[in-house]
Amino acid sequence: MKKEDGHRPIAIGARLKKCPQIQTLGFRPNFSDYSPGEQEQLFLAPKIYYPTAFYADLFNTMGKKTFPSYHTYKFAQDKIKQTALFQMLGLPHPRTKIFYGPRQKKYILNEFDFPFIAKIPRGSARGIGVYLIQTHGDLNAYLSKKGPAYIQEYMPIDRDMRVIVIGRQIILGFWRIAGKGSFKTNLSQGGKISFDPLPKRALDLALLTAEKCGWDDVGIDIIQSGNHLHVLEGNMKYGTKGFQKAGIDYRRLLCSLILKNHV
Repeated sequence: MKKEDGHRPIAIGARLKKCPQIQTLGFRPNFSDYSPGEQEQLFLAPKIYYPTAFYADLFNTMGKKTFPSYHTYKFAQDKIKQTALFQMLGLPHPRTKIFYGPRQKKYILNEFDFPFIAKIPRGSARGIGVYLIQTHGDLNAYLSKKGPAYIQEYMPIDRDMRVIVIGRQIILGFWRIAGKGSFKTNLSQGGKISFDPLPKRALDLALLTAEKCGWDDVGIDIIQSGNHLHVLEGNMKYGTKGFQKAGIDYRRLLCSLILKNHV
């Protein structure tokens, strides 16, 4: 092991690969494939950056700190667990219910009136797997897909808020405005960015949500319906178009936060 390597932060995932001040070892599913020197670095490092979902829980079991946190990885792309957590923590969230199996799914229309939102609850992102259900035909098409039915009340809005929290601070916040004729605000679905100021109470809610959930690298999506704010979900694999539009070099920012020990 080179002497200078012992003083550099250690990462596994490729997110920081272009940051020369941070040593990225790369992901290897067989821990034995890391050299003895690399294993020593991992054991001695006070914190492992971007450990990947594979190693995050293993390091957590060992008591080793990581960034992002184990909890951040644990809830990534799992709307069912996120909804349960929001409900348990008392965080404002649209009325949502999960229906398992054919028997439970028969009662969806007893609980929700048209229109409502249906989502693919696990593994979906960028607005893919989100449906506006307005008719029996829409519902039957959605239910033809395998897995639990994730049903959520529909709130007619034309924009939502994306608030990026890294560490314990808000790094960026912006409006996402739905494209013409669409109910989706995702940028990959034609949504547009606006940097008009976000309400302070929405920023406060984003920080509170991240803190209570134990998430330290996340994009919190918040909607406003009337005077009420609702947390939609946390996105751990958020895009960087907002940073680009704001003129921020995301990779350089992230590297700086790590080197200054802010995360």
